[in-house]
Amino acid sequence: MKVLHTEWSDGWGGQEIRIINEAIAIREKYEVEIFIACRENSKILQKANEANIKTFILPFRSNFDIKTIFGLIKIIKKNKIDIINTHSGKDTWVGGIAAKLAGIKFIRTRHLSNKINPSRLNFINSLADFIITTGESVKEAMIKENRIDKDKIISIPTGINDNIFNPEIYDKDECLKTLNLENDKIYVGNLAVLRAFKRHDVFLKIALKIHKDFPNIIFLIAGDGPKKQDLIAFIKQNNMSDYVKLLGHCKNPEIFLKAIHIFMLTSDSKEGVPQSLMQALLMKNACISTNIGSIPDLYNGSNFIMTDFDEEKLYSELKGLLSDKEKVNFYQNNAREFVKNNFTKDIMANKIYEIYKRIL
Repeated sequence: MKVLHTEWSDGWGGQEIRIINEAIAIREKYEVEIFIACRENSKILQKANEANIKTFILPFRSNFDIKTIFGLIKIIKKNKIDIINTHSGKDTWVGGIAAKLAGIKFIRTRHLSNKINPSRLNFINSLADFIITTGESVKEAMIKENRIDKDKIISIPTGINDNIFNPEIYDKDECLKTLNLENDKIYVGNLAVLRAFKRHDVFLKIALKIHKDFPNIIFLIAGDGPKKQDLIAFIKQNNMSDYVKLLGHCKNPEIFLKAIHIFMLTSDSKEGVPQSLMQALLMKNACISTNIGSIPDLYNGSNFIMTDFDEEKLYSELKGLLSDKEKVNFYQNNAREFVKNNFTKDIMANKIYEIYKRIL
């Protein structure tokens, strides 16, 4: 079986990480041959090559980029591809058209939770043989608003490697040392690409308020991205450098998550089931998250603190958690088994492979 993934994005965040990890998991467990078509300067090109996944470079200039469509058809025919699996908007159009012209199966994976234009002119998703979403709320919205057949769509959240994200195999002091952090502080962390919808600005505003009552708390942001300079400016303007640290891109998130005490996700939109939150729960962090996208899929009644996207509510929840050690202990020990039993890499790979078999 041969599967060609397409990705227009040139960034490196949850979506792109999912594609690479999914490809590796499927290849290792089921011996499916995986290919990736992407843009020349994309981060996923580098990561795919590092993982020994065969890659093809195409421009993906627009939804109807003729050069990319016929380039994909050539790749499909030459490599005898069985399934094309698209991921972003532009590559879904060109990839879906190429699949139909070449007579192969077309899977569309929808990663984000923001609404898709319901216009009947936006018909490409309806042409897919199957659609995978990364959360239940995304699936339900596409059935209701985009007229997708409920028998041709399924939610398969990103699977996390619970062997890597296992707090028992890491030494906290060593993790702190690796990150050049002191071991007598309490750390509140956020792990995400520095994009607007992740709302690191709100995370910093909460830090500014919390510092007045909890001067020993250090706030850490792990990640890089387009909002970095805005965050640096805010920290400088408010003299926060003593208790807020920007750590940059996090190559080993398990080290970061072992070092911190509380994980906080402040996104205001677009999330499916966030990988960072799943990772934090597996690492037994007490977590606070906004209630957006498919985050409720992880909640299970009491796995973490979930609240509306509201600065005051998030601030209040963090303040309450910092004031109650028993509460912190409860959330640190409440969620790992649930995530392990429902959201691991092997579970994801099995569900996806069953879809491959079903449509062929």
